[in-house]
Amino acid sequence: MATTSAEYIQHHLQNLTFGKLPAGYQRADGSIVEEATWTLARTSSEAADMGFMAVHVDTLGWSIFMGLIFLGLFRFVAKRATVDTPSGLQNFVEIVVEFVQGIVKDTFHGRNPLIAPLALTIFVWIFLMNSLKWIPVDYIPGIGMALGLDYFKIVPTTDPNATFGMSIAVFALIIYYSIKIKGVGGFTRELTLTPFNHWALIPFNLFLEVLGLLTKPLSLALRLFGNMYAGEVVFILIALLPFYVQWVLNVPWAIFHILVIPLQAFIFMVLTVVYLSAAHEDNH
Repeated sequence: MATTSAEYIQHHLQNLTFGKLPAGYQRADGSIVEEATWTLARTSSEAADMGFMAVHVDTLGWSIFMGLIFLGLFRFVAKRATVDTPSGLQNFVEIVVEFVQGIVKDTFHGRNPLIAPLALTIFVWIFLMNSLKWIPVDYIPGIGMALGLDYFKIVPTTDPNATFGMSIAVFALIIYYSIKIKGVGGFTRELTLTPFNHWALIPFNLFLEVLGLLTKPLSLALRLFGNMYAGEVVFILIALLPFYVQWVLNVPWAIFHILVIPLQAFIFMVLTVVYLSAAHEDNH
C-alpha cells in the first residue's frame, strides 16, 4: 500500500505484469525462487527483472475487452438495423460510420476494401481505450487491491507496449502494400532514387527514405502514448490533493479530455489512412 506521494504515483503508473523470474531470485518479501517461475510481479523492480517476454496483463485485458465491446456493439446495431424507425443507437453508429467513410474518401486515393473498416476499427477502438481515462484513478486499482492484485492500470494507451503494437501493425501494412502495389523493384526505386534521381546519391536517398519510413510508426505510437500518459499523470497528481480541491481541478481536466480523447483517436486514424494512401501510390 502506498504511504507517500511518490509511492502512490509509482503504484498507479505500474502495470500488472506477468513474467518469468529466474531461479535463485529474491522476491520483495524475502522469499527465494527455487526454480524459474512464471508469476505476477509484486513490485516494479520484479516487473523490470522479468525482461522482454513479460506481459502487461491489464493492458492486454482491457484492450481486448474494449475491442469486444466495439465488435459487440456494432454487431448488435447491424443485426437490428432498420430503415423505418432507426433507434438512437443506430443513428449514432451510422454517424460514426459515415464520418469515418468521409475521411477515407477524402484522404485515401487508392482502391482497397480494407482501408475503411481498418480506419473505423482504429478510431472506435482507440476512442474506447482512451475513454477509460474518465474513470476516477483510484476506483479500478482499489478494486484490484481488494482482489489481491498489487497493481492494475486501466488505460491501455498509457502503455507504450499497446501504442507501439498498433503502430507496428500499421507499419507492416505500409510495407506490405508498398511492395504489393509498386512491386519489389518499384519500392526499391522509391527508396533509392527519391528525392534525387541520380545513382551517385543513392546512399543519401536511402538514408532519408528509410528514416522517413521508420518515423511513421514512431510518431503514431509516441504521439498517442505521450498525450494519454501525460493526461493520466495529471489526474493522479490531482488525486493527491485534498478532496475539496480535487473537484475544482478534476472536473475541468475531465471536460478538457472530452476533446483530447476523440482527438487522439482521430489523429491516429487519419495518419494511418494517409500513410497507407502513400503506400498505394505508384509513380513509376
